[in-house]
Amino acid sequence: MSMMEEFKAFAMKGNVVDLAVGVIIGGAFGKIVDSAVNDLIMPIVGKIFGGLDFSSLFVVLGDNPNKLATLAELKKAGIATFAWGNFVTILINFVILAWIIFLMVKAMNKAKAAAEPPAPPAVTPEDVVLLREIRDSLKK
Repeated sequence: MSMMEEFKAFAMKGNVVDLAVGVIIGGAFGKIVDSAVNDLIMPIVGKIFGGLDFSSLFVVLGDNPNKLATLAELKKAGIATFAWGNFVTILINFVILAWIIFLMVKAMNKAKAAAEPPAPPAVTPEDVVLLREIRDSLKK
């Protein structure tokens, strides 16, 4: 089997195609959640905490001789910063995404369990039935 034939056989397996679809949908879904966090949730959280923009909260770790004020300016100048506000935003993004995926998997498992037919009743082997009949006739 040539390498191209092996690759084609590998790429056409159901698991590989399912994984590719999952990655594409997950990437798009991640952008939706990212937008929801950055554009909807974090502004509300920031308003609750007095109008803070978490993505711009940082601590300067290096020297700042030019007194640069924004995180983008500090990073461009190569000054070490501890951007903890951005980390908080990404952490909230992750928690929301993980929660939504958990709920989706839970719903899929519930739907899968409901769709599975009940197990057929156990069939008693014929020799066991005969032995039970013999036992019952001896008791009489």
